[in-house]
Amino acid sequence: MNLDLLRKYDVPVPRYTSYPTVPLWDTSETSAGRWMQHVQMSFKRNKEISLYIHLPYCEALCTYCGCNKHITKNHLVEIPYVNAVLKEWKMYTDRLPEKPVIREIHLGGGTPTFFAPENLELLVRGLLKDAELAPVRSLSFEAHPASTTTEHLKTLRQLGFNRISIGVQDFDAEVMRVINRFQTVEEVRKVTEEARTLGYESINYDLIYGLPLQTPAHIERNLEQIAQLKPDRIAFYSYAHIPEVKKAQRAYSEKDLPTGMDKLNLYQLGKSGLEKLGYKEIGMDHFALPGDELYRAAKQQKLHRNFMGYTPFHTELCIALGASSISDSWTAYAQNEKTLKEYLRRIREEDLPPIIKTHFLTEEDQTIRRQILDLICHYQAHWLDRRADFTFSLQQAFSKLEQDGLIKIFPYQVKVTARGKSFIRNICRVLDKRMDRDVQERIFSKAV
Repeated sequence: MNLDLLRKYDVPVPRYTSYPTVPLWDTSETSAGRWMQHVQMSFKRNKEISLYIHLPYCEALCTYCGCNKHITKNHLVEIPYVNAVLKEWKMYTDRLPEKPVIREIHLGGGTPTFFAPENLELLVRGLLKDAELAPVRSLSFEAHPASTTTEHLKTLRQLGFNRISIGVQDFDAEVMRVINRFQTVEEVRKVTEEARTLGYESINYDLIYGLPLQTPAHIERNLEQIAQLKPDRIAFYSYAHIPEVKKAQRAYSEKDLPTGMDKLNLYQLGKSGLEKLGYKEIGMDHFALPGDELYRAAKQQKLHRNFMGYTPFHTELCIALGASSISDSWTAYAQNEKTLKEYLRRIREEDLPPIIKTHFLTEEDQTIRRQILDLICHYQAHWLDRRADFTFSLQQAFSKLEQDGLIKIFPYQVKVTARGKSFIRNICRVLDKRMDRDVQERIFSKAV
């Protein structure tokens, strides 16, 4: 990787958690009623669904974080929020012709383990009361090492949870101090070992490269801990520095951030280290051991990606509950009210989900979405079904990427090279017909 190539492609680009990306949704018709029609149409095609629950509370602000969260130490907020989520769930189940079959549940945040184990049990039992569980399923939650107790792990395991994602970020105390996140290596170890003992089938670590003060020595020490603890999966994310959007990131100086080639070196050091430990690269930013279900799905070309991340299951309907959460019916997206106060008010006073914006996908949107998913899941995309879409202008744009060694072009098909995997977001950007460059520069983080 040379410096000229890095300068050319290390520009702000979306992470493509959806297409179109959320800032570019067409919100000219935001309609909860029309959204529910799309939910019902998707359910008629397949009653298996994924369910995401956003639990926004945290006791302290981690300054690197880009998630929607609410900082409080008042745990009296738990029961009212659980009740609101269950009421929102009923708004959906009352409008479905039969019980949904849940293939996935993911508790995200915020900090799900902010909630007491008994309140998480109340939530999960309430969700399952009006649904069935698929015979093969994934039930997972995000765990903060400092707040996840043995009782949390036991309670959720007894409810059928089989995956846990531990927010490690970095093992170094000084790096963590700068981003105002406090946990110890021993706490990470304890949660990991207890989860294994209790029978959790897959343990994921979230790690971030590009954090303030982070150096190659930190990546090396992180790899040493990974070698000892051997989680089944690793999500190795690039730190997204967007202080214009996330004001808390102004808590530290940009001079403390590794950028450009320094940041890319951190990623390449981490990637090569993980591969030496036996991990295989899966899609964008993810690694898994060969025995993990995510790896098997990738090998079988069954890997899928939704708003919850990479998954071995492809459910068209993903219902998201809670403040700011985003749902997907495959032909439409809907986002809930972002502010906690307004979310709770609308749940109390209205009889439809508290949607603040929707996007109804055009036929072109759906075609491009499939191509982008193929790129970020399988490192290839093809146009064999609709050759007219492989236009001259698209071929020209791809040819520039091929000249730089990021892709290989075949008749009506492109494949991402090893070099191109570091710039997969840039490759997806070529397909993005809705992206406005001004929006791109103002809102999105850099590719590296």
